[in-house]
Amino acid sequence: MTPMSARKHSREGTFPPAPEPLPVAVPDSHTHLDITLEDDGQGGPATVADAVSAASAAGVDRLVQVGCDVESSRWGVEVAAEHPAVVATVALHPNDAARLADLDGALREIERLAAHPRVRGIGETGLDYFRTGEDGRKAQHESFRAHIAIAKRYGKTLVIHDRDAHDDVLAVLDEEGAPDQVVMHCFSGDESFARECLDRGYLLSFAGTVTFGNAAHLRRAAAITPLDGLLVETDAPFLTPTPYRGRPNASYLVPLTVRALADVTGHDLDALCAAISANGDRAFGSWR
Repeated sequence: MTPMSARKHSREGTFPPAPEPLPVAVPDSHTHLDITLEDDGQGGPATVADAVSAASAAGVDRLVQVGCDVESSRWGVEVAAEHPAVVATVALHPNDAARLADLDGALREIERLAAHPRVRGIGETGLDYFRTGEDGRKAQHESFRAHIAIAKRYGKTLVIHDRDAHDDVLAVLDEEGAPDQVVMHCFSGDESFARECLDRGYLLSFAGTVTFGNAAHLRRAAAITPLDGLLVETDAPFLTPTPYRGRPNASYLVPLTVRALADVTGHDLDALCAAISANGDRAFGSWR
């Protein structure tokens, strides 16, 4: 199956070596296999099966393939239907929503895909004020509210992309009424924002960014997040953890972030892994 993605990227170097496996298997709550497979010439996985196998060997036994547009969402549903270790989310990324000529038509297709049993989440959706300026914000808000409604209609977890838009993301969720499960993908806020999200019952998913030298605010946020509020992700092929920052990322590298979270939170590694595993099942259901 050919990977499909509208999100192009540039990673330098080859994929890093595999880390020591985790003692208790966890899910990667947010990955882009379609984009990761584009890097197969850099020593990365050549197929979905390769990616799943490498992740499993590292103690990452479940993957959430995340849609960013209609094309990648369709692809993700097909992959999840073929691979028991993969479930899918479907959505229009906020930056894509802002430049679509037919937003309503794209949203109708996302809703059609949402009904598939292997689709466990609606996302990544939300607001991005970093890459989209004032002229695109109306479309982003319209798309975000539509995705919230779809998640509630189909009983799916909402996966939030939030970049430089913390207050407005919470305001929209409060106004529309959030679904039962909300995941703050690649949590990027500080301790205060973490508390606001946790008070609303949202799960905070930490990526390789928590290992970066300039991310003390993320480590403080992680430190106050209870075990039942934590998820971990790669956002692969992006956000590769230290010491491999800038090289391509993949799900098999999740142990680097989990061990960093264990250091930051002070939790026993086995207990942390068990909690992340349980939280993944709570958010995305059974993979089998």
